[in-house]
Amino acid sequence: MEGGADSHGSSWYSQYHDAAGAVRDTAGMNDLGNAVRAWRTRLDPQAVGLTQNSPRRAPGLRREELAVLAGISIEYVIRIEQGRAATPSAQVCLALARALQLSDEEQAHLMRLAGHHSDAGRIPRLIPGSVHRIMDQLSGHPLSVYDATWQLLHWNRLFAATFGDPSAVPVEHRNMLLLQFEGPPTRARYTPAERSAFERSLVADLRATTSRYPDEKELQALIVRLERSARFRELWAQGLVATHQSGHKIVEHPEVGDVDLDSDTLTTQGSNLRVVVYTPRPGTDARSKLDLLAAIGVQELSPRPDQRRV
Repeated sequence: MEGGADSHGSSWYSQYHDAAGAVRDTAGMNDLGNAVRAWRTRLDPQAVGLTQNSPRRAPGLRREELAVLAGISIEYVIRIEQGRAATPSAQVCLALARALQLSDEEQAHLMRLAGHHSDAGRIPRLIPGSVHRIMDQLSGHPLSVYDATWQLLHWNRLFAATFGDPSAVPVEHRNMLLLQFEGPPTRARYTPAERSAFERSLVADLRATTSRYPDEKELQALIVRLERSARFRELWAQGLVATHQSGHKIVEHPEVGDVDLDSDTLTTQGSNLRVVVYTPRPGTDARSKLDLLAAIGVQELSPRPDQRRV
């Protein structure tokens, strides 16, 4: 699905303990469950495209319908509503907010109830409804949204069709910096100069993030991990500070061939989300190839050589 929540609730949450090792107080999780249940009850099924072929015993969405819309298991929806799901991830919260058609204020409230506060110690991962509306208007272009550490939060169908479906990648590996410095290889192809400039720009952007969120432990852990790469250590030692704004890459697509794209990064005010929009490079056939990819999605036009019958 778009946005990256998978179908297994168990992969999205973990037991949350305080410094003394005691299980976190469940009052907040009960508040979260009550809120989710109230929002589910108020939502008209027809508003999300569900037909009512038979009378419903209760108003609103059924739990199983919410689970499908959010891309999580029904068992996990039940645990959330019963206050038994410890610290749902930001990605799950965003998926629930979109499925429930929450307002910006309600979405922010949902994030706070789940323990995702915006402060110097936490990098914001809340995608406002206004940004979703902009993304809907740009659906003809591959588009992705990252937090300030370049962790992928959301993508559209055309992004998945062009670059490969991120939902096939574990959540912890959906980070542009990790992909660039750890691999595995992606579909993107650069000239040596373009690759050097791209890596330099990403590292400089990450350096700027460290001063905005000096207490973010996940950010510190990311840097420690990246420092395993000699190339990252070389660039990090230079102390460059900048924001990543634009670039160029050729996508080597297995079905339609090379797709020549420019990228522009829009940074949201306050939350420092990165909205990356890919546009066809002028003078190339990239537009027609993107139109074809929009039609076929992530499916393959023909079997791969190792999948063909002998």
